[in-house]
Amino acid sequence: MCGGVYYRIGEEEVRSYFPNPKARLPVRKKDGSIERLPWGRRQDQAGRLPLGGWARLESIYEGRWDRWSPVPVKLALSQFMEKDIEGHSHWFDLTPGKWVQGLVARWENERRVYVVTIVPELADAVHERWPRILSG
Repeated sequence: MCGGVYYRIGEEEVRSYFPNPKARLPVRKKDGSIERLPWGRRQDQAGRLPLGGWARLESIYEGRWDRWSPVPVKLALSQFMEKDIEGHSHWFDLTPGKWVQGLVARWENERRVYVVTIVPELADAVHERWPRILSG
């Protein structure tokens, strides 16, 4: 479900993990610049946006995110981390030209970014959810 990410902004290297309440994800803006936004919302964090750090693609299509004015975004990541069914972490590289889809949600002055997830296509996949990876 993408519990950690690795990215670079200039010379700064960042590893960020969802459980950390200060976790931020790098959102690529239309002008090419990067804006770091809070990664989802945790149980103990103030706000009105959904709890968690992920948005299921099917729930987006069903309109469940509509009340939060969702905006699809590109997350400028180099790697993401998934845990297998035994709880072991595995890091996956994103090849050049590929990116993870995010969703920016808003409520009044609150803005947070969520990783868009899909059900893996392989029947024997060891992950229940997988980040939606696109190219272009």
